[in-house]
Amino acid sequence: MKKHIIALLAAATVLTPVAVQAKTTPQELRRDVREIREEKQDLRQAKRYGTRAEIRDARSEVREARQEYREDKQDYRRQVNRANYRAARFNAPFRYNSWNTGVRMSSQYYGSRYIVNNHASQRLPAPGYNQRYIRHYNDLLLVNIRSGHVVRVYRGFYW
Repeated sequence: MKKHIIALLAAATVLTPVAVQAKTTPQELRRDVREIREEKQDLRQAKRYGTRAEIRDARSEVREARQEYREDKQDYRRQVNRANYRAARFNAPFRYNSWNTGVRMSSQYYGSRYIVNNHASQRLPAPGYNQRYIRHYNDLLLVNIRSGHVVRVYRGFYW
């Protein structure tokens, strides 16, 4: 009886799937793009020289490669977003305002805790002299910190 229980427990641990969260990297995304190109090239060749079944298989492989790329890209965006904003608290102690270009805002809205320093990783142009990117809830504002005027507004930048 003991042997059967031990055998069942061993089988259960071997057969139980382990949930592993794989981290997506930019290198993996580039690899996926290369795979899509190769699959498209195979599809072109199948269209020239292949049978209908080969063409159908090549199309399904291209479709699967594209789907995998979309999923990996979405995972990567989620990881980057979590990593950049995990520790910071961007919910301001004041209510949400919808800012427009040219409006003057008080200095409490662009304090040091709301400044976004990683503009290059967000694919934003470098701010000019005396300008800073400020996060206000899900909006991103380019503010002239000397005068307090809003230079540019990116609404819904952080979804």
